[in-house]
Amino acid sequence: MNQDTICALATANGMGAIGIIRISGEKSFEIVNAVFEGKNLTKVASHTVQYGFIKDDYEVIDEVMVSVFHAPKTFTTENSVEISFHGSPYIAKKILEVLIKNGARMAKAGEFTMRAFMNGRIDLSQAESIADLIASENEASRKVALNQLKGGISNEISFLRNDLLNFTSLIELELDFAEEDVEFADRTALKSLLSKIEEKLNSLIESFQYGNAIKNGTAVAIIGKPNAGKSTLLNALLKEERAIVSNIAGTTRDTIEEILHIKGHAFRLIDTAGLRETSDEIEAIGVKKAKEKVENAEVLVYLIDAATQDFSEDIEVLKSLLREDLKLIICATKIDEVIPDQYESIENVLRESITQEFDFIKISAVENQNIQDLKNELSSYVEQLKSEEGNVIITNQRHYEALQKSLTSVRKVEEAVNFQITTELLSYELRNALENLGEISGEFTNDEVLGNIFSKFCIGK
Repeated sequence: MNQDTICALATANGMGAIGIIRISGEKSFEIVNAVFEGKNLTKVASHTVQYGFIKDDYEVIDEVMVSVFHAPKTFTTENSVEISFHGSPYIAKKILEVLIKNGARMAKAGEFTMRAFMNGRIDLSQAESIADLIASENEASRKVALNQLKGGISNEISFLRNDLLNFTSLIELELDFAEEDVEFADRTALKSLLSKIEEKLNSLIESFQYGNAIKNGTAVAIIGKPNAGKSTLLNALLKEERAIVSNIAGTTRDTIEEILHIKGHAFRLIDTAGLRETSDEIEAIGVKKAKEKVENAEVLVYLIDAATQDFSEDIEVLKSLLREDLKLIICATKIDEVIPDQYESIENVLRESITQEFDFIKISAVENQNIQDLKNELSSYVEQLKSEEGNVIITNQRHYEALQKSLTSVRKVEEAVNFQITTELLSYELRNALENLGEISGEFTNDEVLGNIFSKFCIGK
């Protein structure tokens, strides 16, 4: 497959000022040169830009600028060409057709990046970070993806893996001298290394919760009884009339989801139907959906109408929704309608009845009072997930699972050393640990995994 010369549109589909078509492969210069009227591309210097025209036989398709890159100093490490043309989808189609007619083929999803990986320019975790960088929607996710593109996680793992590889080599050397009953690997030093690896793996695994929040955003379910002010709060947070607000209870029938960015972090706000017993079939479906959203949320913002006197129903609803890993923020709403002294008694009643820790905020979404306090609390929650150890943050589910498998295998090696099992079994457990660590960078992988990873890329990447 790597012997083919591939081409694809590298810019987004649709009309624009310019578009770029990327070509990579051994015959890139010859194929483009066959359709290019200008300088001979097979003879120009690397990393230069040439002016000319793309032609189909004698018909001029477009006036273009062609960038030429000689192997190995290219993204794929292969000869590469980029054609900048006027950004018409029709022109893009015509140029691709003429390239294919002259010997290129259309690239598959992620094939350029896959070639960069297969040719050793980047490892698998760096390849995945390219997709994350393209998909980043906030400052935090951009920084994390860029750090991983620079080899952040690879560097962390490679140091540990190299030390473990040295010990594995010594253990296997012992197998060659099994009859002489000698030890080349210091078991005490091996225990110390395993402890160090376990500590680092735990740190990386713990960073995944923060990394997941950065990459996918934090799910925040806005819950409460009908008319508690959920939709009004959503509108106030977004600063736009996103949800219908009415004094009629049960206005919201379905969930509404919107993204809110606070201090570089993304929050997926979910406005839900008011929780109550109802005979209305459609509203009942909305209530069921609301409870399902809470099950998948990291943060629950529960709204209590401060103007009411009886909170027993709210307390029962809250108790049914809580879980240990759920961040709870209770907002007493409509503070413009009640006297200040009333809030202390509301908070006291709630703290006496609910054992789980929660933050209590008094707000008026209509008057935009203390909305910033709620935003600060949401931002603080994400920041508290960040580990103080190291700068590497795990955002990828595959990396997370590989790290967990690595931790399990390292612990098995520790058990093997502690119980002084045979050198053969110790060597086997060490090999498993090395393989699991190698899955992250792609040193150990298979075609199915690679196919799944790169299939998620866009065609021109």
